[in-house]
Amino acid sequence: MSEGSPMPSEAEQEAFEQNPHLLYSALRAEAPVSKVTAPGGLGVWMVTRYEDARPALSSAKLSKNVEIGQKVIEQNTDNEEMRLMFATELSAHMLNSDPPVHTRLRKLVNKVFTPRAVERLRPRIEEVTTELLDAMERAGRVDLMSAFAAPLPIAVICELLGVPLIDQDRFRGWVDAQLSGDPERLAEAAPALLGYLDELVASKRANPSEDLLTDLVHASDGDDKLSAQELVSMAFLLLVAGHETTVNLIGNGVLALLRHPDQLAALRADRSLLPGAIEEFLRYEGPVNTASLRFTTEPVELGGVVIPANQLVVVAVASANRDESQFPDGDKLDITRETGGHLAFGHGIHYCVGAPLARLEAEIAFGRLLDRFPDIRLDVDDADVRWKPGTVLRALKTLPVRVSAE
Repeated sequence: MSEGSPMPSEAEQEAFEQNPHLLYSALRAEAPVSKVTAPGGLGVWMVTRYEDARPALSSAKLSKNVEIGQKVIEQNTDNEEMRLMFATELSAHMLNSDPPVHTRLRKLVNKVFTPRAVERLRPRIEEVTTELLDAMERAGRVDLMSAFAAPLPIAVICELLGVPLIDQDRFRGWVDAQLSGDPERLAEAAPALLGYLDELVASKRANPSEDLLTDLVHASDGDDKLSAQELVSMAFLLLVAGHETTVNLIGNGVLALLRHPDQLAALRADRSLLPGAIEEFLRYEGPVNTASLRFTTEPVELGGVVIPANQLVVVAVASANRDESQFPDGDKLDITRETGGHLAFGHGIHYCVGAPLARLEAEIAFGRLLDRFPDIRLDVDDADVRWKPGTVLRALKTLPVRVSAE
C-alpha cells in the first residue's frame, strides 16, 4: 500500500473492507502519512494518526474547492466514478468549497438548521420509528439494515426537505443510485434527481411550507440569499450526507452492541448511558471510514512528510478514532469512556452540519429498539456479517437479527 505499490488485489481489498483497522494500526505505527494505492489504481495520500488527522481536517492548505478537485482528479485518474463525483451540478455545495464561499454558505444554512428546527422533527422520527419497530415485531426475523436502519433516515430526510409522500418511493430510488458506487446508475439518476430538486425548490418558493428547505429558500443575510443552484446542491448535500451517516450509525452501533453483550447489558441497565454510548459507537465503528477528499494546491507538511502540490489527500477518521495516543484501548468498545474530540463528524469549518439531527435520530432509534426488543440477537454467525465494498463509508451489507424471544 505504500507509494509505488501495485493496485491492491481483490483479496487484499476484501480483507481491508472487512477489517480496515489492522492496516490502520500498522500505518499509524510505521507510515502515518503515506501515499497508498486505492482500488482502481488511484494514488492518494492517507493520514492515519489522530495528531495529524485533526489539523488536516481543518487545514486551510488542503482545499475542498470543487473546481480544484476536478482538475486534480483529472490529473490523477481516469476512474469514471471519481470523475462523476465532481462533474455534476449536484456537487457544488458547501462541503466542496473553501472560504470565503464556504463561509457565506454555512452562515446562511446555520440560520435555519437550528436546534429548534432539528427538535421539531422529533415527533416524526418517533412516529416512523414506532411504525418500523411494529413491522419488525410482526416479522420476528429481519435484516435490520433494510427493515430499520435505512428507512428511518430517508423518511426523516423527506420530512426535512418537504418531499411529498407520493414522491418518496422514486426519491429513495434516486438516492440509492447516488450511493451505489455504480457509475452507470449514478449517471442515470443524477439528472433525474437534479430535475426533481429544481422543481422542489421552485415549489417551496411559490408555496412555502413547514420544512427546512422552505426555510433555506427564504433564508437571507442582508441582501444575500442562496441562489437556485445553491439551494439544489445544498438539498443534495443534506440528502446524501444526512441519510447515509445515520443509516451506518444505527447499523454499526447495533452490531457493536450485539458483539459486546456486556456493553449491551450495561446500557439496558442504565439508559442514562445512551448519549455517551452513541458517541462511543461513532468513535469505535463510525459511519465514515475516510473523510471526503481534499486537495493540495501547494506542498503541505503533515506528520513530518511533505505532500506535493496537486495531490489527493484522505483523512482516515476511522483510524484516528482508534489511535491509542488519543483514546487508550482504542480497539475496545466502552460506552462509559470519554469520547470528546472524536472525528466521526469531521472537525473545523466542515464539521457536519447535520450532526445534531443524526444524534437525535440515533437517540430515538437505539432507545426505542432496546425498549421493544430485550432479546434482540444476531441471526447469523458473527463471522458471516459482511461489510459493503468501498473505502469512504463503513457500512454493513446486511444485519440479520431475531427480535423475538423464540
